[in-house]
Amino acid sequence: MKKRLSCCLVAAFMVVAAPGHAHAQSADLVLCDRLAADPSDPDKPADVKGVPEIAPADIATAIKYCAVAAKSSRRAMYQLGRAYAANRQTAEAVAAWRKAADKGSTSAMVELGVLYGTGAGVAKDEAQARKLFERAAQAGNPRGVTNLAALGGSSSADPARARELLAKAAETNLEAQYQLGLMLSEGTGGEKDDVAARALFEKAAAQNHPGALERMGAFAQAGRGGPKDSDAAKAYYERAAALGDEDAKKALERARCPMTIKDKRGNVVTNLCF
Repeated sequence: MKKRLSCCLVAAFMVVAAPGHAHAQSADLVLCDRLAADPSDPDKPADVKGVPEIAPADIATAIKYCAVAAKSSRRAMYQLGRAYAANRQTAEAVAAWRKAADKGSTSAMVELGVLYGTGAGVAKDEAQARKLFERAAQAGNPRGVTNLAALGGSSSADPARARELLAKAAETNLEAQYQLGLMLSEGTGGEKDDVAARALFEKAAAQNHPGALERMGAFAQAGRGGPKDSDAAKAYYERAAALGDEDAKKALERARCPMTIKDKRGNVVTNLCF
């Protein structure tokens, strides 16, 4: 039995190390991918599944193998940053992501941009965050596109380009669907299109995006881009409010208290609620 197991292990190693294998790579990178690959990383091979969060029990092992693989792989360097971040070693994570970003990792650019945008572990610098998101977005990274839009990149010097990038990301990313819907509904970067905007909001709302749910409530209430439906509008607002959307909460309050009483000067005295 031991001999048979030994043979199997040798065979498995030969498959990993074989020069002719489609994704021939070191055993260190294989283990780094298995424990720390990011499912949304454009550098990730299609046959690597990735993990949304690195399991606490795997962090030390991920750091060990990713550190070795990172010497020759920018993907592993990015994943090493993920492992450090999971271990709350922010300084080490930042260092790894900077190295990966310098080598062209768009996912590392996004992570650094998030840190600069929020001031987590580094001095807050929205200008630097925007530059990093723009670099990632220009390279086609969906998270770079959506974060750039959320930071105000959609109103940058080239909104048409931002809209184009969002359209690509919206194929699979719900935040991109919401952000593109906003651009279409406002006519930013191109023609205004309420029908297309509503379709995007509906798609993101189906995935419980709070902002998209609120926009669907507004569109259904006003009949923008589709049928007017006050009952559907209320349902959308309620779902968005339950997820913490303040605009949806205000919309529900306006619906509950539709009549406003004002004094002679036009100041609001009270609202009549039903």
